[in-house]
Amino acid sequence: MEAATVPVFSEERRRVRPCVTAAEAVRRLRNVQDWQRDLGSILAILGNGFAVHRAIVFCQHEVAHQGFVQSIESLWLAPEMEGKVTQPTTINQTIVHSDALLEQLAAEMSQGKIFEGHTRNLEGFLRRDFEKQKIKSFLSVSIFAHGYLWGTLAVNDCVQERVWTDEEKAALEIIASSLGDAIEHSLSDEHISETIRSTMIQMSLDAIIAIDESGSIIEFNPAAERMLGFDRSEILGKDLLHTVVPHFYRKGYATGAQYMTGRGAPMIGHRMETLTQNKEGQVFPIELTATEIRIGDRRLFFGSMRDLREKHRAEEEINRQREKLHQNEKMAAMGSLLAGVSHELNNPLAVVVAQSTLLHEFASDQPTKIRAEKVRAAAERCGRIVKSFLGMVRLHPSAQTETDLSHVVRAALEVTAYGARTSGITVDTDFADDELTVMAEADHMVQVAANFLINSQHALVNRPGDRRITVRTFRNAEGMPGFSVEDNGPGIPEEIRHRIFESYFTTKPVGVGTGIGLSISKSIVDRHQGRISFTPVEPHGIRFVVEMPALSLPVKLGTKAKQRPNTLRHALIIDDEPDVAASLADIVELMGLKSRIVQSWTSMDETIGRYKPDIVFSDLRMPGVSGTAIFRELAENHPEIAKRFVLVTGDLVGAKAELEEFPVIRRPHILEKPFSTLDVRSVLAAINDQATAS
Repeated sequence: MEAATVPVFSEERRRVRPCVTAAEAVRRLRNVQDWQRDLGSILAILGNGFAVHRAIVFCQHEVAHQGFVQSIESLWLAPEMEGKVTQPTTINQTIVHSDALLEQLAAEMSQGKIFEGHTRNLEGFLRRDFEKQKIKSFLSVSIFAHGYLWGTLAVNDCVQERVWTDEEKAALEIIASSLGDAIEHSLSDEHISETIRSTMIQMSLDAIIAIDESGSIIEFNPAAERMLGFDRSEILGKDLLHTVVPHFYRKGYATGAQYMTGRGAPMIGHRMETLTQNKEGQVFPIELTATEIRIGDRRLFFGSMRDLREKHRAEEEINRQREKLHQNEKMAAMGSLLAGVSHELNNPLAVVVAQSTLLHEFASDQPTKIRAEKVRAAAERCGRIVKSFLGMVRLHPSAQTETDLSHVVRAALEVTAYGARTSGITVDTDFADDELTVMAEADHMVQVAANFLINSQHALVNRPGDRRITVRTFRNAEGMPGFSVEDNGPGIPEEIRHRIFESYFTTKPVGVGTGIGLSISKSIVDRHQGRISFTPVEPHGIRFVVEMPALSLPVKLGTKAKQRPNTLRHALIIDDEPDVAASLADIVELMGLKSRIVQSWTSMDETIGRYKPDIVFSDLRMPGVSGTAIFRELAENHPEIAKRFVLVTGDLVGAKAELEEFPVIRRPHILEKPFSTLDVRSVLAAINDQATAS
């Protein structure tokens, strides 16, 4: 549009007209019966009086799925501008949220601030939109009705950038205020109430359905459409009973109205949980509040429904998490209990193993040697069982080491042997001839095998006839080491096989199983990059299989370690258990070392200075000071002796957190209770090799 083709109103006319224009517009608004019908002529008075090219009234209203929308209520356009400017743009909430200036403008207009200026000073959406409409200057004020922002009144100059005077601004505000009064006066109380009720129904987040006395649906709000899948247009006029009432509730009722008033538990005036049915026939739980109202001689029923599916899912998840927390707390408590029991039990076991070993060494007759060996073997077996139980309960990650799966399975059989024996279950074993070495956390793999064995025992307890468990270790066709546990029990029903590795899923009676054994087993095997599976066994039973990545190590044949001279002469033993200390002293003296025993650590200078040991054995758990504290003190003041320090413990699993605080190359040596002469000899050899090499 060329500026020369559009008339420019004189400055003199602008100076004298605003107040006269405002008075004329206000007088017109007071005299009209319907402000909407006369709004066009009022805008013409405003446009001519202000010498502008456009005068517009925008209104704000809510549209379903769009939020608040600013649309054109009425527009006046100067005759000279016909065909030369475009229509104002309808702006919805999405556009407002995408533009910072529009968001700021919306906030300021709701506060009654005037919006004025020149298009070239704008940015973003408004600048592009105003340039499209050929707007050069703009002035806009808010229209308030019933205390809320109803809309805006605006004037535009489409030819030049003009500076709006205070008189023009004041006049426009007077007209907007008068227009707001006219809007308020036109809405009767009855109209307002009806608008509020209609808005509440349409905007409610709960599904609202209204039926008449025949059961026909007469109202169906957008929330009901979303919940039940019906379009409002297709369900209005249909009977409630045959649309949203589940089929198993319909028996005995002819209409939806009879159903609402005649159910066993009256629904009118109560909040209750029940079931509904959507368009696809899916039945799901809802919370229903039903109300009856009378209009003249008519009875209407309103139902407000809230979908409870998400609530029920949340409650189920909370219950699952609560049960999981409860089980974890029980496992933690059991771990703490076993840690204490293992420490107390391993001390006397250490004495039994050590003394039976010495008796075997020094016995003069063969029968005594045989008896001593049986005592030692039984005590060592007790120690392995304690370690296996403790390792199964303590689930924090530990270092993976070279582990023979056949040893793993044997340890699991020792842990579970009593249950099988007392239940009359035969356990057959078939172990591979070669070593099945893998990198694994041995305690955790023992737990996997023990879980399979315990599950098989539970499955066979009430089974008549022959009850048998078969355990195998093998190397599969791919070269992967593995083991399997098979039983001839009832097996696993096909319909639940896909769930058996889920946490807390169990088919066992209450008090027999927690439902976490197989879930933990799967997580352990997955963490080792292994495979866990199960297959049915004919004619009945189940077989669980674990396969692990093979460990490939170069094998050097014909090599023999070079014998190093023994440089250890004096051993210091720190232990508050006299029998354990004495047994350890007997073993080290058997190996050529002189030993001294102290039952408590008083001070480093006194103890070390008095005995000058080549090697120090210290119990981990002692009253007053722990073995790790003694090690720290030696590492700081006597680093050479700290290199020949041995921690003696019956709870290695529980001590791992403390040991991992030290750098790997500075950790003390470990001697586990109960210890044999071979264990002590191995520790002495390692320290002697280290000392002579340095």
